[in-house]
Amino acid sequence: MARSAAPTKGASVDAAEVAKLSASAEEWWDPAGRFQPLHRLNPVRLAFIRDRVAAHAGRDPLAERPLRGLRLLDIGCGGGLLAEPLARLGAEVVGIDASPANVEVAALHAAESGLAIDYRLTSAEALAEDLTAAGAGFDVVVNMEVVEHVADAAVFLHASAALVRPGGAMVLATLNRTPKAFVLAIVGAEYILGWLPRGTHDWRRFLRPSELAALLRDGGVEIAEITGVAYNPLTAAWRLARDLDVNYMVFAVKG
Repeated sequence: MARSAAPTKGASVDAAEVAKLSASAEEWWDPAGRFQPLHRLNPVRLAFIRDRVAAHAGRDPLAERPLRGLRLLDIGCGGGLLAEPLARLGAEVVGIDASPANVEVAALHAAESGLAIDYRLTSAEALAEDLTAAGAGFDVVVNMEVVEHVADAAVFLHASAALVRPGGAMVLATLNRTPKAFVLAIVGAEYILGWLPRGTHDWRRFLRPSELAALLRDGGVEIAEITGVAYNPLTAAWRLARDLDVNYMVFAVKG
């Protein structure tokens, strides 16, 4: 089910970035299309979310529905590539995105798949204001490959942190601002290999782990675990790694 709302409320929303992602919205569920890198990345990031959230909640991650009953927010949900498997793991999922096209595609695919996911066209800031007024929050906030596309990372992360209930968790994935990330994630992925359209990323918006930690701390969220994510060209698969120089994921907890 999709709810309409004005996505423009929120200083973090970058209209140009929204337009870029909206232009290819119909390709979200094509594993050979523009979002092929996310399809390949999905298994490792889904396992990271499941295992860390289940452990935090004192549950068996290998149970049939280990996230049952947990209220989970997927910020920048896109076409629902993460929202749907998280719903199948038992979570009560709300997915938000600033792109009307993405929300429409996600809602349609969820309906076709028989999944009850609450998709909304809104920003993190607008939703945080609503939840603050209601005194509510989410058990888990998922924030994957979004922060490097927002106009104001501080505003965005502060709003994201406000959406986590006390004792809840946030899972993030982003790119490190290093020379290696520039070479591999932009020159390599966009210009040489063509995995992503040219201009998908702006290296200046990448956050170093220390910068991300400081911004989260301002919102009362502390990093509990950080891990790198590396691509193996021989197996065409992603895996967790010690190297944080390019892609990395974070599990954080709100006190």
